[in-house]
Amino acid sequence: MILSRTSQYAVQALIYMATQPATTPVLNKDIASQLGVPAPYLAKILQSLAKGNLLFSFRGRLGGFCLRDGGDKITLMQILLLTEGPAFTESCLLGLKKCSDETACPLHFRWVPVKKKIIDLLLDTTLDKLARAVETGKYRLADVPGMLFEQLKP
Repeated sequence: MILSRTSQYAVQALIYMATQPATTPVLNKDIASQLGVPAPYLAKILQSLAKGNLLFSFRGRLGGFCLRDGGDKITLMQILLLTEGPAFTESCLLGLKKCSDETACPLHFRWVPVKKKIIDLLLDTTLDKLARAVETGKYRLADVPGMLFEQLKP
């Protein structure tokens, strides 16, 4: 479960948006500038998040993007299912096409409990929690995707 660059940018952009006034649309170019990411790539990501009902998208001079729901209602799992796809939590650690309890890869039974912890973490971590951590200075916005899995270390 390595996060793609698309997922990293999506998480960072949504955290940035969660730190902004709730109903004020934020321009793609402003988010891209803050994060230091390519604006055209980010625009595609934000459009897919809007199609996935996490964002409102507004056209025109006063357009931009804003969160559809409050950050307390959006989980990392919702974001990653949109950016990584529905098979995100189902894929084999070794990349095998068939890996289940019946047709297990060599790491399957050791990976299952770790994967469950990660899924629980993603379901429990809201955008609001991450935004507060950034606002209080606990994390820099560019550090957030990497720090998610630091919580799993013993």
